[in-house]
Amino acid sequence: MKRILFLLMVMVAFAATADAQGFLKRLKDRAINSAENAVSNKVDSKVNKETNKAMDEVLDGDESSKSSKKSKKSKNDEADEAEDDTPDAVAQNQKSDFVRGSVILFEDDFANEQMGEFPSKWDINHGSVETASVNGKKYLNSTSPRAEFTPLMENMMSYLPEVFTLEWDVFYCKPGDIDQSALQITFYSGKDELGYIYLMYRPGSPDSYGNYALRKGGGSGDNVNASIDWDNIKKYIRLGQWNHFAISFNKRAFKYYINGNRVINLPNVAAPSRFEFMTEYGEYPYRGVGHVILAKGGVELYQRQTTDLSAVEKAIAETGKFVTNNILFETGKATLKPESMDEIQKVADYMKKNPSVRFEVQGHTDNQGSDKINDPLSQQRAEAVVKALEGMGVDGFNLRAVGKGAHEPVADNNSEAGRAKNRRVEFIKK
Repeated sequence: MKRILFLLMVMVAFAATADAQGFLKRLKDRAINSAENAVSNKVDSKVNKETNKAMDEVLDGDESSKSSKKSKKSKNDEADEAEDDTPDAVAQNQKSDFVRGSVILFEDDFANEQMGEFPSKWDINHGSVETASVNGKKYLNSTSPRAEFTPLMENMMSYLPEVFTLEWDVFYCKPGDIDQSALQITFYSGKDELGYIYLMYRPGSPDSYGNYALRKGGGSGDNVNASIDWDNIKKYIRLGQWNHFAISFNKRAFKYYINGNRVINLPNVAAPSRFEFMTEYGEYPYRGVGHVILAKGGVELYQRQTTDLSAVEKAIAETGKFVTNNILFETGKATLKPESMDEIQKVADYMKKNPSVRFEVQGHTDNQGSDKINDPLSQQRAEAVVKALEGMGVDGFNLRAVGKGAHEPVADNNSEAGRAKNRRVEFIKK
């Protein structure tokens, strides 16, 4: 009898516990449903409110609404101009036409230089310089009130070809640094100075701000002199980061760029044979240059009927191959980006003009990722370029795709600049 009573008590306790658990579960479910309904109602209310507000603005159209919009816009005038002015200027004036030369003659990103030491690829003509770093990037920094320095070349008096590009980077920290950073690049023919470009603005000194004086193709007294629109230049400068400067020269045509925007365009100046950088004044902390690239080739000479060889023809004639970093793919894929088609079209034009030429199309990657990934990816990218060329009318019989992965680097993979250079496509003439 006692055993039966004990079992009945256990069964009642178990039933009570189960009921309690069921009750708690139902209570939890009801709380969740209530919270979801509250959120849904709040969202619906917010959406309805915003929709009604938008409809009122569209249908109302009164002057008070317009003035309200204008007042909101006026609070952000500076931001609006920073966003709008530069793209408009570029579009209206066709300023973004820079093309790097196809054959690199000199390059220094200072990545392997020792901090505080004189950069090993340079020579000094005045003052002192040393390797420094800002924002994780090494550069040649001027450590004297005035410094003049040149790249070390086999023939220091004559190394610039008749068609070349020159690029370098400059760091600007705050707005005042733009005015205080004095950078001049001077061009020479042998010992004779052909002219200079001087970038600096000093308030109250109209003769010492952004200007240039370059000799024309004629006699020594035939010069072109002008000041640069300083307010226009400052629109192209990016504060708190590195800025890219470039020069393109083709026989007689001279162009100067800041972050891809052309600020000087001269049709006829004397051909230089060498150049020199100069920095001066000590108020600006980052006086110097970073990642300098001198290359043979560049922007085609503007002529109505030109017989100049294309960049592809020049590279093939001089080196037997055309190497480009301008054929771009989506990250980790073999999908060509739309901006790559102009570069591929140049190769297609050359091959259609020379139908007997055969190319090995090599895809190269950087060392990010394993060979198991990079090797097939580079093969797929090379095949994508071949397919694009065939789509442009090139005979596929003259093309062979080869993936090289990361096995043949041309630069240091430890820097972003080096990795960008290693991500390339090479067209090897066979």
